[in-house]
Amino acid sequence: MSTFDNPFDAKRRLNHSGCACGRHASQADHDAANLQIQAVTESDSKRYESVVASAVMRQLFPQDAGRRAFLKSVGASTALAAVSQFFPLKLATEVFAAGGPPEKKDLKVGFIPITCATPIIMAKPMGFYEKHGLNVDVIKTAGWAVVRDKTINKEYDAAHMLSPMPIAISMGVGSNPIPYTMPAVENINGQAITLAMKHKDRRDPKDWKGFKFAVPFDYSMHNYLLRYYLAEHGIDPDKDVQIRSVPPPEMVANLRADNIDGYLGPDPMNQRAVFDGVGFIHILSRDIWDGHPCCAFAASKEFVTSTPNTYAALLKSIIDATAFAHKAENRKQIAEAIAPANYINQPVTVLEQILTGTFADGLGKVITQPNRVDFDPFPWQSFAVWIMTQMKRWGQIKGDVDYNKIASEVFLATDTAKLMTEVGLTPPKATTKSFVVMGKTFDPAKPEEYLASFKIKKEA
Repeated sequence: MSTFDNPFDAKRRLNHSGCACGRHASQADHDAANLQIQAVTESDSKRYESVVASAVMRQLFPQDAGRRAFLKSVGASTALAAVSQFFPLKLATEVFAAGGPPEKKDLKVGFIPITCATPIIMAKPMGFYEKHGLNVDVIKTAGWAVVRDKTINKEYDAAHMLSPMPIAISMGVGSNPIPYTMPAVENINGQAITLAMKHKDRRDPKDWKGFKFAVPFDYSMHNYLLRYYLAEHGIDPDKDVQIRSVPPPEMVANLRADNIDGYLGPDPMNQRAVFDGVGFIHILSRDIWDGHPCCAFAASKEFVTSTPNTYAALLKSIIDATAFAHKAENRKQIAEAIAPANYINQPVTVLEQILTGTFADGLGKVITQPNRVDFDPFPWQSFAVWIMTQMKRWGQIKGDVDYNKIASEVFLATDTAKLMTEVGLTPPKATTKSFVVMGKTFDPAKPEEYLASFKIKKEA
């Protein structure tokens, strides 16, 4: 269930999914989503009310079966009245929407020029930051290591990061350990494996031994999804191919120069390779794991605790922008807003193909896939647990891992511990869910069992 769905709809699920991919209330909803992105029709006030009401209903009914039975027996209107009698939903919503005055209004937020950063980028030209009393300078940055270092050094107040990065920073993997938080997912899906045109007749991954691949960063969903995909086809990513880190803006040039055979990268790099005639889209990342997180809005725990009102205003700006980006009818307008050189610096037509989901694949076909990329901010802790299983699988972390502790401290820590507590809410109990990656179900309660099930992994 999306953050923006109606918690008083008995047909919707808050905590658990009834479809194969883990994102929809039923298989029918899953099938419908493949044809059309569900529009968000709520006003700003209704959207905040939905966020607050969803949290309350998750707390009152940790299991969806109980909530749905209650709603079916009394009806949505009676349920809303009953909940409002004991909990001031309207007041809580107003407090959430208003908040206190920001301690700091002038902020710097770093981003990498890719479509994953759409909510963070578009919030500047489309006025979402100003709406919440902030003057935000969004700064285009060359690569992920630079984003990480500038944020750690406090040159940036917050940043667009890859969703595994706050986990790695908090654990001290690749940098000194610093408590970091990821209060919002920027995008789900939105990546692809792109291959050089010379490989158009080599579509079977089993034939890719000796290939050179690029990913944006070692601690990225791109790296883990590529490795997962290769291993499921019997290719050892550490022995049979080469995987190197290449900043996204340099991926197409490296493909053109024949320095790499392909990449699992973010858009617009996949569509730009098609646009330039140097590559084709082999597979979308949603076809590996539909609904996977990719990039995130991240900030240090120090920033969150030292400037809570500023943090709240910044997060609400992101929530607003994400909700706007979730609506299919807004995608072309967004493409125009983020296309200029100071943002993504790409032709509008390239961005429109990505955001609308109607695109050329580079092999002469036009594909229609509305949820090629989508925007839903809820950072499920089970996402973090899965990420850590892959970090351990490929030798980035070793030894015993307290999956749940790290997941709860990094994912949702700020959203639950700060904003929701400030408006009198108790953090929701349902912060995990199972999902399917390439036909294999992930149970977040059994990470070590999941990890042990893989035949191909880095030798200890």
